[in-house]
Amino acid sequence: MKSYLAKFRGQRAALPPRLPARKIALAGVGAALAIGSVATLAAWSHQPLLLGSLGASCVFLFGLPEAPFSQPRNVLAGHGLSSLVGLIFLKACGPHAWALGLALGTAVALMFATRTVHAPAGSNPVIVFLAQPGWGFLLAPTLLGAAGVVLIALLFNNAVHPGRYPLYWLGRDDDSRP
Repeated sequence: MKSYLAKFRGQRAALPPRLPARKIALAGVGAALAIGSVATLAAWSHQPLLLGSLGASCVFLFGLPEAPFSQPRNVLAGHGLSSLVGLIFLKACGPHAWALGLALGTAVALMFATRTVHAPAGSNPVIVFLAQPGWGFLLAPTLLGAAGVVLIALLFNNAVHPGRYPLYWLGRDDDSRP
């Protein structure tokens, strides 16, 4: 038991390096533009396009655009799968705590199995169970909101960073592994 509790102290590793000031500023500006644009479009169109989890998506899309979980495939499929799973469990089992647990576990497993992991999307089953929306939730706000944030990320990241965003859309398997 003592050795188990000792693990809670951590490894005392160094903190990850701080991003350069320019990249920090650009991440904040990109996130503000993305959520501000989607919120404006939502108000103009009278459509629900915002999810709390999209704010967390902006952390990755604009702060770490080169990361696998920041690629459009992961953002769109991760949000879509997680909301769909949440809706299926909510409709099939009702708004029970155990059903939410199963929905979240299933969504996480499916994101890993399909290689579409996007951590912010993990909150979508929780959002579904709290809001108890209808099936239309999958389209708006989930997929349309995620698509709006990805569109702004495509425009912004390619305008302000020297590299290309995204690294991939559908991806390919690496056949060079033994």
